Amino acid sequence: MRLLRVPRLARSHATAVLSAAHAPSPSLSAAAAKPAIRHDWQRSEVQAVYDTPLMELVYRAASVHRMWHDPSKVQLCTLMNIKTGGCSEDCAYCSQSSRYDTATKAQRLVELEPVLAEARKAKANGSTRFCMGAAWRDLAGRKSGFERILRMVREVRGMGMEVCTTLGMLSADQARQLKEAGLTAYNHNLDTSREFYPSVISTRTYDERLQTLANVREAGINVCSGGILGLGEQEEDRVGLITEVANLPEHPESFPVNALVPIPGTPLEANKPTTAPDMLRTIATARIILPRTIIRLAAGRQTFSETEQAMCFMAGANAVFTGEKMLTTPCSGWDEDKAMFDRWGLEGMESFTQEQVLEKERAKEQSLSQESQATAQPEPVVA
Repeated sequence: MRLLRVPRLARSHATAVLSAAHAPSPSLSAAAAKPAIRHDWQRSEVQAVYDTPLMELVYRAASVHRMWHDPSKVQLCTLMNIKTGGCSEDCAYCSQSSRYDTATKAQRLVELEPVLAEARKAKANGSTRFCMGAAWRDLAGRKSGFERILRMVREVRGMGMEVCTTLGMLSADQARQLKEAGLTAYNHNLDTSREFYPSVISTRTYDERLQTLANVREAGINVCSGGILGLGEQEEDRVGLITEVANLPEHPESFPVNALVPIPGTPLEANKPTTAPDMLRTIATARIILPRTIIRLAAGRQTFSETEQAMCFMAGANAVFTGEKMLTTPCSGWDEDKAMFDRWGLEGMESFTQEQVLEKERAKEQSLSQESQATAQPEPVVA
């Protein structure tokens, strides 16, 4: 058998980039050893990291992970579809698009109480973040629906859970209202590189997605934005996605890595499954480039063996979706996941403990305190 050899120059460049970006820390407590977060990554630098021999890449990513995160913790998230199907977008991977003939049928926005019941169930099973997704392009003309969602956010937040929504494009004012209701994070995936994006979606531009991320960020909400592997993209498109989010003004608080689940009736129904090495290489690269970001092993996780999933967590993944199902695709159940994480020696992460989440919470408390002081009436002076 002939072994493929990485050119010496490429290996040297990759090693130099890895070493300069993140040197292994001698201990978890050595906070001073953490390098500065970079927002000026060149695509060639990220490509060099991605092209590193796989076992070296995983080792380096594991070292970075232990520098910035507790490797014994995993975030358990549960995702509920609160408005199914009937979406006007043409995302080629999605069964909820009204343009494709799939088994997913359009339904109205769910009422409040069923959502709260699902959130209570998720919390009882160990999930600390509850995510709600609606199959909409945007919230235009959905005033009553948006008011119901704001109430959902307030009620779930009142349970002591982190709350995330994905509702399509957001205006600055809508983002502000979600923040005031207590939203922790907003998911809006870039999906792939800027170059490959038009091959997957034509009804919304890449820049429109970036504008929503800007509106979310400026409102003080944590950004959750990642991508999907298996869309037909090349390796350089995965590199392009990571480079794009790495050079945002603030790295995403969470970066979901999805493996396409091909759905009959969608244009991508015949796509080949994502391989475990592709998933592992993407996660490891993202961990090195986005050191303090939560990296979530998301859709398609159940297609990988337990050993393959364990390798992904070794390389820096530290969150999953768990529960009865995701939006329209299968999901590993709570009991199955808890048993697996017990075998690995991993424990669930508590709510509001991730560094970026804490920063946003403290900033909100400080802002509220300042507003309260500014509006307080001075006590009358007694002569």
